Amino acid sequence: MAKEIERKFLVKPGQWPKVAGAHYRQGYLSTDPERTVRVRSTHDHGSGTQHGYFTVKGKMVGVSRSEYEYEIPIEDAQELLDQLCRRPLIEKIRYRVVQDDVTWEIDEFLGENAGLVVAEVELQDPDQLFTKPDWIEREVTGDPRYSNSNLVAHPFCQW
Repeated sequence: MAKEIERKFLVKPGQWPKVAGAHYRQGYLSTDPERTVRVRSTHDHGSGTQHGYFTVKGKMVGVSRSEYEYEIPIEDAQELLDQLCRRPLIEKIRYRVVQDDVTWEIDEFLGENAGLVVAEVELQDPDQLFTKPDWIEREVTGDPRYSNSNLVAHPFCQW
């Protein structure tokens, strides 16, 4: 079974490293807390490449959950996003920063979630030790408001 072990943090405004990013557009076919079904398109600004993904995630237990992700044709992803996914779609720029052998994914949200910047770190083990960069504000792993699927129903602009 595929597992995602992830911790999520708020980022101090204007203090995180700006590196080349990729535009993500994602939507949800299901936001049931027991199982989410997501469609995503990515556009890497540096290389110009585009990809589509279909992802099913199980219920979060602590900092982990089951995750199954499959690449799909970009045209299918765009059609699913435009025609079948719940609104609003999640749009963000994702930046990847490697520090001390872990990769931080920093998401700068756009649209109805503009102003929200969240960093995630995927781990090999729930107890894995890592050093938090000085641009991390505080952990929000257990706060469901920061889940991308919850940002569809309750966008950041409404908080």
